[in-house]
Order: sequence, then structure tokens, then C-alpha cells
Amino acid sequence: MDKFESEVKMIASPQEKVYNRLSDLNNLSLVESYIPKDKIKSLEYNTDSVTVEVSPVGKITLDIIDREPCKTIKFGSSQSPLDFNFWIQLLPVTEDTCKMKLTAKVELNMLTRGMLKKPIQEGIDKIAEMLSSLPY
Repeated sequence: MDKFESEVKMIASPQEKVYNRLSDLNNLSLVESYIPKDKIKSLEYNTDSVTVEVSPVGKITLDIIDREPCKTIKFGSSQSPLDFNFWIQLLPVTEDTCKMKLTAKVELNMLTRGMLKKPIQEGIDKIAEMLSSLPY
């Protein structure tokens, strides 16, 4: 599996508050305005999963498979053209700030690796930037 990591992002909110917001996918309503409407056909979510239909990729469903309170939220793909997992790591910096890093492991074959490596890294970086700028 190929590993993709975002830069470490600083968030001006306490670790517990950020974790509580991100670990309940019903809070995705906060990010809907950041999603490019020309790329996303549909977005459905509940507490533990999110399904997004992306043009031209198709439907992708992510399920939260593990939560380590205030530290880590791990996702697994249950419907996707590629097998991958994804996690968000949070670490405290001060009482009022924390840092965040996103990591994804994606199963890429030799044919797709060259085509998808750069777009996946860019996607991870954009998601990290967006999550770090949310109001917590």
C-alpha cells in the first residue's frame, strides 16, 4: 500500500473539541460549503459513515472503524474503486490549540500509481487545509 501524509496543521481549538466535532460525521454539514459542486454529485452521511458520489470516480463510502478518544479517528473504505484507509491524528499543543495530521494508505497497482499518486496527495493536503480552517 502507498502511504500519503498531509503536513501537520495547527488548529486554534482544544484537542477534545476538535475530536468531538470530527468524530461525529453528522457534523459534515460544516464542510458542505467547501465542496466543489461541479465535482460532487451527492453527499450522504450519518454518525459513522459518509458516502460521496464523485465525478468521474463514482460512489465512495467511508466508515469510521475506530475512535481513540481525543487522539485518532480511523476510516475504512467499504465502497470504492480503490482499497484504502484513512485516519486523522490529533495532538494537543496547549489547552487551546492542537495539531492535526491526515494519513491515507491506498492500494495502487503499477498502472494506477503513476496516474493517481499526485492527485491523491493533493486531495489529502486540501482536506487537511479545509479541516484546519473549520470553526470548532
